[in-house]
Amino acid sequence: MTEYLDVLNKEQLDAVTHEGKSLLILAGAGTGKTRVITTKIAWLIQQKHVDPYSILAVTFTKKAANEMKERAIALEEKAAWSKIRTFHSWGANFLRLYADEAGVSKNFTVYDEDDMATIVSKAIPSLPKKEISQIVKKISLAKDYGLTPTSKNLELVGGDGVFAEQYALYQERLRSTGNVDFGDLILLPYLTLKNNEAIRRDMHFRYRVIMVDEYQDSNIAQSLLLQELSGVNENSGTYVCVVGDDDQSIYRFRGAEVRNILEFKNQFAGTDLIRLVQNYRSTQEILYCADCVVSNNAGRLGKTLVAARGKGKKPTLVFLPTQDDEVQFCADIIEQQHKKGVPYSEWAILYRTNAQSLGFETNFMRAKIPYAIVGTLKFYEREEIKDAIAWISFVANPRDEVAFRRIVNKPVRGVGAASQDKIVEAGLGQNLVSAAKNIKLPKKASEGVAEFCKIFDELNSMLPEEEVVSEVGASLPQEEVTGSAPRAVDANKLSLADFIKEVCEKTGLNEFHEAQDEIAGTQKLSNLEELTNSAVQYPLCRKGLLDFLDSINLDRSSLGEEEDGALQDRVTLITLHNTKGLEYKRVIITGMEYGVFPREGKVGDDLEEERRLFYVGITRAQNELYFTSCAMRRLYGRTNYMQPSPFLYELEKGSYRVLGQQPFAFQGAAGSASDSSSAYSDPIAKKYRKGVMVYHDDWGHGQIVSGDFTADGEYVVTVNFETGGSKKFLPKYQSSSLLVEGT
Repeated sequence: MTEYLDVLNKEQLDAVTHEGKSLLILAGAGTGKTRVITTKIAWLIQQKHVDPYSILAVTFTKKAANEMKERAIALEEKAAWSKIRTFHSWGANFLRLYADEAGVSKNFTVYDEDDMATIVSKAIPSLPKKEISQIVKKISLAKDYGLTPTSKNLELVGGDGVFAEQYALYQERLRSTGNVDFGDLILLPYLTLKNNEAIRRDMHFRYRVIMVDEYQDSNIAQSLLLQELSGVNENSGTYVCVVGDDDQSIYRFRGAEVRNILEFKNQFAGTDLIRLVQNYRSTQEILYCADCVVSNNAGRLGKTLVAARGKGKKPTLVFLPTQDDEVQFCADIIEQQHKKGVPYSEWAILYRTNAQSLGFETNFMRAKIPYAIVGTLKFYEREEIKDAIAWISFVANPRDEVAFRRIVNKPVRGVGAASQDKIVEAGLGQNLVSAAKNIKLPKKASEGVAEFCKIFDELNSMLPEEEVVSEVGASLPQEEVTGSAPRAVDANKLSLADFIKEVCEKTGLNEFHEAQDEIAGTQKLSNLEELTNSAVQYPLCRKGLLDFLDSINLDRSSLGEEEDGALQDRVTLITLHNTKGLEYKRVIITGMEYGVFPREGKVGDDLEEERRLFYVGITRAQNELYFTSCAMRRLYGRTNYMQPSPFLYELEKGSYRVLGQQPFAFQGAAGSASDSSSAYSDPIAKKYRKGVMVYHDDWGHGQIVSGDFTADGEYVVTVNFETGGSKKFLPKYQSSSLLVEGT
């Protein structure tokens, strides 16, 4: 055992050999927390002669639990007798043992969100379908908080007495099945222990050591369960050790509560705190950027990571004109390094939302850069994208049987499989809409088919044979797009994006997938919006639609080329949330703009969690780190002018190098521009201030979107023109051609 202790640093050794009432190990990113917790299990068994059967160690994912168990057993074979599993797995096992006391069947199954929605609809038949997902979300949240229908604090979730009644009806219906939902796997063991002294004492006798990994990811119900299970309020003598990092609490949307780790010392009196700060993953320059950002959070216990690997290279902040340039930059730097012998697998591209992967997928497929998406389906394989593509494919070709079967009853219209078969049989090889209109079906199916045909006719009539000019065309994206675009976008013409937007609205796909987002915390609606964005460069006509479908089909056809597993050297595309626990030699964090990351409107605790998410992203990098920020980005079918993420302003000047044209506002924040307050005293700056409408002889009407002083004291404005251009001017010298409207 001595050799395993010898490899530990001082703080790790202190944590492993700690004895007392309870211990909080504050383990920073890359500080070897898994080594500590597994070595501690082995040390307790071998050196302190603790019965392995009395040790419980829980974490949050099956992968983490399996790794913990394997590593503990490798150090001490008797650890195989310890309970090392996920929180929910332990909860399910507990409910099997005490099913009668918990009020469930021993043969229960666990309902997911879709099953919960069904139970809600059956328990409350009068509830409108569009409200079901909201109720499911509230019930799940209530259980994460450890609340029942009669809890006094239920108003934190429901806000009124109506939800309490709905929650009670759901529980009654659920209990009649003998089954449980996911939240019950924590809530019911907690309530059983709380209300049954005999079982509670059995558990106190059973478990003398309880260890919790990733404690920052625990919810309130899990914290309450830990307190009951350990008998902290009854002086049971159970030793409790939790390991976590308050700076990596990023799952609030799943019910995680960072205050559990912040307030642990108050809940478990006599707790000792040990900080693990020696980082074995990243270089010091990377860790310094991480510290600059996360130190702005008020809700943290505080620590500063120290790199064991030395100083390393400064991270690089890259300013780019558009998201297409962002994608191209990533492709270029990866290819350049690959030619020098750097494997693709050393690179990871991180983004805030799944929808951002589309540009990288499209570009990388065409450039033959191998990639793998972690934690999500590829863009065109996602349910919601397949649904939308099926609709536009069917409008293009009403004989498409596969598309017809996918969309005719989604959302549900009462057109079951038998009715679909009748329509297809009658119209096989012909226009299925015409067949559907002329076939006799049961009343409910007939009404559903009529609704479907009406939607089809409306969409079909929107699609002209040739391009048309629209008066609202000026509101569409107007920049010249290069690369994957078939043409530059004309401001005077509607684009295919307008049509796809109507497809998603009229067919009910937006409403349907928005409800799924509410239940599961997914981003299906955002993905539909991103599909809309990708059609901006295509004209609104049948040829434009067919060109768009051809482009998609070419992209989709290449998805399976490497499924044989022969090629494992791939770039990783991954959301920031999915990077937790992973590491890569070279990391690019993309979309560093306000409104993308962080999301618009994030304040208080929500903004602090976004900042922790950025910290997690930074600390995934081992050797090289890049941030990319775009001046323009397509969002919701339009091109928006973006501002750098406020998190970039929190990086200390000199902690990074810069590529590309820095926005003037960012230069000022970095200390290279004069005090912005001078804009209020300078007469030219006051006249040509942000928001002012102007007219230029060559460019036409526009609006000033920014105004800043250079290091030389010259006042520069950026003007976005209605014709689609964006230009910079020096009003001091160009006031005769740049006229302020209304003067």
